[in-house]
Amino acid sequence: MQVSMLSVAITAAALFGVAEIASWRRNNRRDVEQVGFMPWRGIALASAAVALFAAAFALKP
Repeated sequence: MQVSMLSVAITAAALFGVAEIASWRRNNRRDVEQVGFMPWRGIALASAAVALFAAAFALKP
């Protein structure tokens, strides 16, 4: 159980990193007219929450 929760935490943390990079790229784009459709900030917040909860369950004795 702990190994699977740890793998979920690592995956969610990686998704958080990808979402933050994508959000940074969206904020610093050259063409203002190309806005995109992915809610990167929401994805980052949700993945951070999942990573924290999964890490807490993985570290539970």
